[in-house]
This record gives sequence, C-alpha cells and structure tokens, in this order.
Amino acid sequence: MDHLRQLRYFIAVAEELHFGRAADRLGIAQPPLSQRIRRLEADLGARLFDRDSRRVELTEAGQILLAESRDLLARWERTKTLVGKAHRGEMDTVRIGVPPELAGRVLAALLTAFEASNVRADLQELTTAEQLRLLADRQLDAGLLQHPVDVVGLELGPAVETPLGVVLPRDSPLAVRSTLELADLAGHGLVIFPRAAAPGLYDATLRRCWELGFRPTSVQHAHNPEFVLGLVLSGRGIAFDQGLVAQKEPRVVWRPLPAGTLSRRLSLAWPVDVAHPLVHELAELVVTVLQGDGATRPAAVADLPRRPWNVVYGRP
Repeated sequence: MDHLRQLRYFIAVAEELHFGRAADRLGIAQPPLSQRIRRLEADLGARLFDRDSRRVELTEAGQILLAESRDLLARWERTKTLVGKAHRGEMDTVRIGVPPELAGRVLAALLTAFEASNVRADLQELTTAEQLRLLADRQLDAGLLQHPVDVVGLELGPAVETPLGVVLPRDSPLAVRSTLELADLAGHGLVIFPRAAAPGLYDATLRRCWELGFRPTSVQHAHNPEFVLGLVLSGRGIAFDQGLVAQKEPRVVWRPLPAGTLSRRLSLAWPVDVAHPLVHELAELVVTVLQGDGATRPAAVADLPRRPWNVVYGRP
C-alpha cells in the first residue's frame, strides 16, 4: 500500500502548500516527505509542484492528481468498509434508485422479491438523471435506469425491454381500433415525462414519433401516473405506456402499437470501481420481476440465493 501512502503525503502537501506544515500534519520529518514527493514525481514522470524558497504551487499535473487522489482514497476507504462488514455479516442496506414512472404493483413485486431473498434494500424514487448523479457521487449503490443513457463508469445488468402502446380517452374515435400506428395519432398532443428526467429516452421517443408520422401538436410533461391520466382525460394529449396506467381508470383505454415501434428498456446499473457485493444478485431479481410483469410472479425468485438481511423501504 506504499502508493496509497504516497498519495496521502501528496494530498497533505497539496492542501498545505508548505512542506514544513505538511510534515507536521503527517507527523514525520520534512526530508523524508520531500523524498516521497520526488519519488512520486519520478514514478509518474511529471512535476507536481512548482517550488522555490518562498512558495509552493501545484502544477496542472498536480491539480489533476489531487482530484484523482481524493477520489481514489475515498473509494479505497469505502472498499475496506464494505469488505469488513461483509466479513462480519454486517452488510449495509443497498441503496437503489427506481424511476418515478415505475408502476405500483411492479414496485411492490420488487420489494417482495427482495424480502424473499432477505436483501435489505433502501428504494429511492429518482429520475434516471438523478440516479446517474448519485451513482457518480457514490450516494447510490445501484440504479434502475431507462435507456438509452450514458453509462460511462457503470456496469449494467441484463436489460428488460417492454413494448409500449397508446393511452387515450375511451370516447376518442381511435379507441374503436384494436391496434394503432404512430401516424394515426396525427393531430394529437403528447403527454410525456420531462426531458431532464431521462434525456436519452425523451429524445429517442420524439425522434421515433417524427420518423413514423406523428408530430405532436403540443407536448405536456408529467411524471406521476395520476397526472398523466388527468392530462389524457382532459384532452391534452395521448400517452405512451406499457398498459398499466390504463388499468387504473375505466375512462381511458390502451391500444398496442406494432412490434418494434416504441419500447421502454430498463436495467440495473452500478459503479464499476466499487460494486456492492449484492448488485449481481439484485440485477437477477430485477429481471425476474420485470419479466414477470410486476406482481404476477414474485415467487419466481424463491430459488435465488438467500442472505441474512431484512427488507426496508425508505431512507434509514
């Protein structure tokens, strides 16, 4: 772990910008500290400090190393904590982000699946964009992301793709049809989640609509399924859904689109560098639940590995 010690020495000098004060802070003599810094510069092949008899300043290379060093040491400390707790059987709650659009019965099925496998899970309702930020900051262990999405630095579990259809008022002239094409929706507005929630999916959805002949007369934004229903019922536009929203309200209907027209693709994602020990098991659970259409087959996870944790919902 000599490299980690060198990084700690470097951080002390970088923060103090004074070798004497940094040596006092570290509890070592100044000459060995200077030797360590020179050795680190030789290993990296870069000068980290501009220094003379009156001042010490970070070079551009030193500024980059300072930011990376803090991140590396933080990840190392988290890794030690996770490994130690796993060894003692004291694993923390797994912090998992789920999209606000996730149907209630699917959420319930996920909780049932986690409980069946004795996984302690803290589910947090977050958009894909919010999940990406919290995953990068290590404030989430995993996130259920809507694709397409930039997953640099993340590992993805298996994806589950669900075809989408159209939600429209029951008294709409289009409701008499058994299936619809996107071009049939011409002249209607669209109710869709805000772009900031999942920019990749938002752009891909609107691009697909334009390609297949549906150019919405207006675009209304809504996250909450109840708000989506209210906007559809008030004639503000149609919505795309997998069919669960329409089951809650008899005044709307759901009509399928041709295969391959529109879909929603979800997968669990987690940081590559410091993965929680349970994330691979959780990815299997999520796939089982989503493929089982929510609460219809929660028992299918019973034969997955079981671990000695309880299920919780909400923040600890």
